[in-house]
Amino acid sequence: MKILLINGPNLNLLGKREKNIYGDLSFEEYFKTLKNNYQQHELSYFQSNIEGEIVNKIHEFGFDHDGIVINAGAYTHTSIAIRDAIAGVTTPVVEVHISNILTRESFRHESIIGPVCVGSIMGFGLNSYRLGIESFCQG
Repeated sequence: MKILLINGPNLNLLGKREKNIYGDLSFEEYFKTLKNNYQQHELSYFQSNIEGEIVNKIHEFGFDHDGIVINAGAYTHTSIAIRDAIAGVTTPVVEVHISNILTRESFRHESIIGPVCVGSIMGFGLNSYRLGIESFCQG
């Protein structure tokens, strides 16, 4: 299986920012663990703080991959462009969040991208990504 993981804005600061919410491990470190645990699959990773770059990556990989796992960060709640990109591709997309967005500030409670994803996983820390990958492996 070919699976792309996408992280949106500020997720490049994992391991440095708000450790009480996001933990102290960088995503690059965690991604090494994922690649080691899923050697039978082709995992790739992309992170950007720029909405259009995320849209471009969804377009680029959205027709030839088996799955996309996306943590759109704050764009989850604001980006119609990312929502439309997900809706426009044939690759299934799973939305993930490190924290449970429903227990955070009220402006984080609504996901604009969720309705066009095949599922949403939140609140399991970095393991949310592993669960997203597993959803494709089990499906």
